[in-house]
Amino acid sequence: MKPKGIIAAGHDITAEAAEHILRAGGNAFDAILAAHLAACVAEPVLSSLGGGGFLLAKPYDRSAVIYDFFTHTPRKKRPSHELDFRPITVDFGTAQQEFHIGQGTVATPGSVKALFDIHRDLGCLALQEIAQPAIHYAREGVTLNPLQAYILEIVGPIYSATSQPQQIFCRKDSKDQMLSVGEKLVQKTFADTLETLFIEGEDLFYRGEIAQAIVHDCREGGGHLELSDLENYRVIRRTPLDLRYRDIHVLTNPPPSSGGILIAFALKLLNGLDSAQWRLGDAYHLLELAQIMNLTSKARVDMLANPAPGQDLTQHLLDEDYLQQYRQQISATAYAQRGTTHISIIDALGNVASMTVSNGEGCGSIIPDTGIMLNNMLGEEDLNPGGFHQWTKNQRMSSMMAPSLLIDPVGRLTALGSGGSNRIRSALLQVFINLIDFDMDLEAAVHSPRIHLEGNRLSVEGGFKKVEVERLIQHYPNHEVWNELNLFFGGVHSVAQDAAGFSGTGDHRRGGVSRLVD
Repeated sequence: MKPKGIIAAGHDITAEAAEHILRAGGNAFDAILAAHLAACVAEPVLSSLGGGGFLLAKPYDRSAVIYDFFTHTPRKKRPSHELDFRPITVDFGTAQQEFHIGQGTVATPGSVKALFDIHRDLGCLALQEIAQPAIHYAREGVTLNPLQAYILEIVGPIYSATSQPQQIFCRKDSKDQMLSVGEKLVQKTFADTLETLFIEGEDLFYRGEIAQAIVHDCREGGGHLELSDLENYRVIRRTPLDLRYRDIHVLTNPPPSSGGILIAFALKLLNGLDSAQWRLGDAYHLLELAQIMNLTSKARVDMLANPAPGQDLTQHLLDEDYLQQYRQQISATAYAQRGTTHISIIDALGNVASMTVSNGEGCGSIIPDTGIMLNNMLGEEDLNPGGFHQWTKNQRMSSMMAPSLLIDPVGRLTALGSGGSNRIRSALLQVFINLIDFDMDLEAAVHSPRIHLEGNRLSVEGGFKKVEVERLIQHYPNHEVWNELNLFFGGVHSVAQDAAGFSGTGDHRRGGVSRLVD
């Protein structure tokens, strides 16, 4: 019997929900909606209906489309002195980082709107049926695995900041001690919300009782959002960024989000280099890769600092003369956890769904009586390069998220994406290179060690040969060498289909799993 599809995701429960829907006769798009809902239960710090994301959808018989359901800045800006906008220090063990939470960090969420829009366009099962796995998991509870318990512990100051998340995520005998490995996370209120939402429809969230609760909390608690923000939110359908790397057709997330265009910029730079000189993991290969990352970061700064009015950003960054200016700076003799998760699915018909979602770290508040944590995107330093409170009103926010699809000349499809904030672009770039330039299989391409350059600091993952690392870090005095693979370097959950069948792998760095549904 022909398999029904392949799934890669960040949690067994997330993948299991998608599998259930494929077995029930749903397509890849039904399955990815079920997986997103289940991720809100099993990966609650990484996925929430109070956040947003992107879906790259490629129906087997139609052109690909990007569903942009990322967060949107408010239509009005409240004075900063009136805002609930406060810092929280999170301890990563080896380092501390400051995040900002509170009602003043909440941007207009898009995930709920996307569920209904994507389903109307591409789904075949009823939404009530698609939501059933998540409702079951939320009501019965999910046992915390080591990764999710670790993430919850890290963001404990956020998820214990107010009484409602304390009731969900903290131990009953302690208001500031998070649930730990092996304990059950039960979300009965969220289960009830899902049941009601898929009976009453999206207006419940954007116009009805939930909308009113959001607006009340923002008005009274120091936030920006008004009812008009929710009523006017729209999912934007975009044409994917389309380019060639070597002989591979690459589709990814277009501007205004920055992840896809920066990956495309890096690939275009690499197209001008001779990869035949590379040996996987040697210092020459890693030095050129680090320089590509450095130049891509410079291009991002140029792009943000010098926006050209009316200019097509894609044409500008991918212009051959502009690229050549950067290529000339490459010479191998010359010389930074966000709440994000990814799901990839291909079904038996060849429908492809690649979705990346985020809630930032969460704002610290639950919408009353819903179980839904709202985002803190206006408090995300990465998303506010001009400084906090300087954002433009009524504008879709940019993101590094880049759900992608590779199509090779013989028709092999590879769907992939990653979590990891600024590391998304470097993680995906290296997996692309491993697949295309080094002809690796999916498992090896995803689980090979990575590097990441942020500013002048080079991070090197464990797994490279010691002698090559020593040669590399001579050129980067500001460096950190890790002992093993680590979730810092992203989580690329990937699936593929070709004439031989399906393959898939979940990135072990972020608890990834893959399921073949036969």
